[in-house]
Amino acid sequence: MSEVFLKVTGIKKSFGGVKALKGVDLTIHKGEVLCMAGENGCGKSTLIKVISGAHNADEGDIYIDGKTFKSLTPMEAIRMGIQVIYQDFSVFPNITVAENIALNNELNSGRKIVNWKEVRTIAQKAMDKIGAKIPLDVLVERLSVANKQMVAICRALLNDAKLIIMDEPTTALTAKEVAKLFEIIRMLQSQGIAVLIVNHKLDEVYDIAQTLSILRNGENVAEGPIGEFDRARFVKAMTGRDIEDVFYRPQAKEKKILEVQNLERTGEFSDVSFTLCEGDVLGITGLLGSGRGEIGEALFGMAPPTGGKIILDGEEIKIKSVSDAMKHNIGYVPEDRLTEGLFLEIPIGTNTVAASIKSYLKGGRIDYKGMKESMWEWIKKLSIAAPSPEPPIKTLSGGNQQKVVLAKWLNTNPRILILNGPTVGVDIGSKSDIHKILHGLAEDGVGVIIISDDLPELIQNCNKIVIMRGGKLTASMDAEDLDETKLAALLSEQA
Repeated sequence: MSEVFLKVTGIKKSFGGVKALKGVDLTIHKGEVLCMAGENGCGKSTLIKVISGAHNADEGDIYIDGKTFKSLTPMEAIRMGIQVIYQDFSVFPNITVAENIALNNELNSGRKIVNWKEVRTIAQKAMDKIGAKIPLDVLVERLSVANKQMVAICRALLNDAKLIIMDEPTTALTAKEVAKLFEIIRMLQSQGIAVLIVNHKLDEVYDIAQTLSILRNGENVAEGPIGEFDRARFVKAMTGRDIEDVFYRPQAKEKKILEVQNLERTGEFSDVSFTLCEGDVLGITGLLGSGRGEIGEALFGMAPPTGGKIILDGEEIKIKSVSDAMKHNIGYVPEDRLTEGLFLEIPIGTNTVAASIKSYLKGGRIDYKGMKESMWEWIKKLSIAAPSPEPPIKTLSGGNQQKVVLAKWLNTNPRILILNGPTVGVDIGSKSDIHKILHGLAEDGVGVIIISDDLPELIQNCNKIVIMRGGKLTASMDAEDLDETKLAALLSEQA
């Protein structure tokens, strides 16, 4: 094993009496790719902030490349070669690629006038180092998620990074983009740069990591070479319980709930037709830009269709707005729960009833007692890890936040529930819980539509899968006739 670059021992950190870290240890060697895994709320983010100087530990030691620290400032961490690339990449959308990569370097030079030719030269050299090919003068806001990530990596390398920490780096990437990112990580590794990846996608962890460190409830529960962890041990260590892959096959009834005929939205998709029966779990998939997400937005009235027919229970309906969709008992769980699905500053309980306030109006007054009972009912029914309905929703982990979004729509008694990326950024345990909730809905006769590029999720939970490409529905298959390899091949053929 190569020389140790980072070692933290006995790290403890509390927030207002809540113990986020309870004596955590972590060691990373030069040129090592280590995956840190754990369920949402286990302490991963807190540990990263301690390592990067954003938080001071209450107790413990930090050893970096021969020096020992009780605490760090962010600038000290950067000078020691530690760079963190968060999920939002912390890039500036309104300036160019070259400026995002090289301006810090210019600022640190102390010059009073920016040498723009030098900015471009520095940025190009950083991109050449990882084989990135992005126009230097394009505004970052116009880049794909993958290219924004490349910009963040280039900037990290300019700061003489010796350890790059990536927080959930593959959440919004396609399979091809993930493969490209992993090529770059291996290139960094060959240059002696250590990489710490926070990830809980098992197939990706096994593909890229040499070592694994698992946290649960703020404590180390398992660590070692990745080869020592089969799937069962990995999942058990993360969740504290045995979770098996369940291939759920919905038993759809003959009664049609929804018929979509030649649906279109100008410039986004056209000629899309499918049927949804009681108890169906229909998967809609496709590459980014295929139109898969736009179909969900059209059915929910967020971006109404410009043509075609929507037939609900045998009668044609018009959906021109979200309120139209809600009148017809259609619910929608968006992909971005933070900006589209939740009110982050208000209480958990209020979020659960936000879409159904009118149902609590009695004689012109709100039935607060009934509303409160509903809040508690959903917290218990969906096993939301919350002490009460009172804390702000932002205090919950990602998986629990997603359960609250589900509760919000389940409280409307939906006839149809559309879910766009229902488990994006959600840990294994919460993902299993959410899938069980969807199975229960199907068994109760609700029509469920899952829009996702998570192929195992589709294979394991749907009875029908349709594939989109370039705004067109190009294939419709029974899930029983597919496995992950076949579905991936179908998507590749569409590329």
